[in-house]
Amino acid sequence: MTGRVDLIIGGARSGKSTLAERRAEQWLSAGSVKELIYIATAQSKDDEMAARIARHQATRTELWQVHEAPWEIAELISQLAPEQCALVDCLTLWLTYGLCEVSEKEFYSNKRKLLDALKTTQGRVILVSNEVGHGIVPLGALSRRFVDESGWLNQDIAAIAKRVDFVMAGLPLNLKSERK
Repeated sequence: MTGRVDLIIGGARSGKSTLAERRAEQWLSAGSVKELIYIATAQSKDDEMAARIARHQATRTELWQVHEAPWEIAELISQLAPEQCALVDCLTLWLTYGLCEVSEKEFYSNKRKLLDALKTTQGRVILVSNEVGHGIVPLGALSRRFVDESGWLNQDIAAIAKRVDFVMAGLPLNLKSERK
């Protein structure tokens, strides 16, 4: 049996995480999975981010086993068993870490590991990512690279995913759906 990958994209505060958590918890209720794993990529480096993290933690049920992993998520995904579901929230912060904290060589190596893990996982994976390409082209080189890399990462994962949803104002729009 092979796993399943879902991608949920949208803007900031669009309802992506809520949809992802609800979908995973529905799979648990239906018996499709037996264990929920929350892979949190956020790091609390300032008061504003600490408040965002606290808001997410306050709304999450006790059904979740939480792993804080800002960068090394491929190994967690590759180790999933068929009865496990991992929610990665969010790829945007994972990407930021990769662009700002590690070498370019390590960034591309770890991105390849992530894509390979998604292709071979035995479990279910829901990835949450911001869609940042709908705005104007940023002025700074790092900001432009971030938008480019984010778009390419979302495309690469969408190609692997069985289901892709775009969320706006809490409403999901299904972009891709394959039965499995």
